[in-house]
Amino acid sequence: MVIADNRIDIVYLWVDGSDPRWQARRQLALRKNAFQQPGSMGRYADVQGRYRDNDELRFNLRALERFFPDHGHIYIVTDNQAPAWLQTHAGLTLIDHRDLLPAAALPVFDSGHIESYLHHIPGLSERFLYLNDDVFFGAPVDVALWFAPSGAAVFNEYAAVPDYDCLQPLEDPLVNASLLSKEWLSSQNSAYEHVGHIFAHSPRPMFKSLMLELESAAPELFHQVRSTVFRSWAVPPLIPDLVPRWMVETGRATLQEADFMYLCTGDDDSDDQFQQLGACFGSLLFFCINDTSDEVAQNSPELTRIRLHLERLLPLPSRFECSFMASALTETSGETI
Repeated sequence: MVIADNRIDIVYLWVDGSDPRWQARRQLALRKNAFQQPGSMGRYADVQGRYRDNDELRFNLRALERFFPDHGHIYIVTDNQAPAWLQTHAGLTLIDHRDLLPAAALPVFDSGHIESYLHHIPGLSERFLYLNDDVFFGAPVDVALWFAPSGAAVFNEYAAVPDYDCLQPLEDPLVNASLLSKEWLSSQNSAYEHVGHIFAHSPRPMFKSLMLELESAAPELFHQVRSTVFRSWAVPPLIPDLVPRWMVETGRATLQEADFMYLCTGDDDSDDQFQQLGACFGSLLFFCINDTSDEVAQNSPELTRIRLHLERLLPLPSRFECSFMASALTETSGETI
């Protein structure tokens, strides 16, 4: 594939679940969804941890500036919100849902729906890296790894996933996404061999032209995922599983091995996980801090631990932070971890 533009843009999804206006929109949509589509909600589709802002984006931009200073333009896709600490910068653009999704589809609280439109962001470079705000670079970025001539780099999780005959209402969304990928790719190629692993929570190297190609090849799948309001077990997301599998199957991506970490704040040993992250920081290709604490209070130790550890690992503010907000964060982060 010949790339005329060497720029690699960065795309994030971000939401602040504590915003009262956003909460009001969500509650209204929940009542409508319960009436119109009872039983459609996916596992953990509406827990607080799915929408909670633990300052991950702020530190994600710090990690990006440290480990990939030559990145292209940054796009933050959000629902009529902006982080209080974010300052206006020529290298960063906030993309409101209203400017990316059809008006008839709004509001949307399913990331799988929203991310199906990312390749339609105006001005987006051909090559881009998509990150959820809880997925961080943990070592210097080698562009030749992420976007090699042999294809983009994708990474499997270690554990195998069950091979059900159909989608499962109580199963993890990524397992259902794997099942959907198997069904569709098998329908395209009778010789397709499915790998029974989900893909890692990693930065996702993507090509705008390939996403448009897949959208044209699988319009029914894009139509389905764009019909949701909340995460639905019956409509798995496409970006975390189908896209990398299709890219591998068509020779546009290769499976790679890497050192990475997946941390869960709700685990009993989460403190040990953060200590291990600190010991490995700088050598991990990437890491994910998944807020699995669900309904705990915002000031609970397992959540404040996220910011405290990230402040220790990434103390230098990025150029996207207001200086007075960065100073306030430093002053309040002197607690013992």
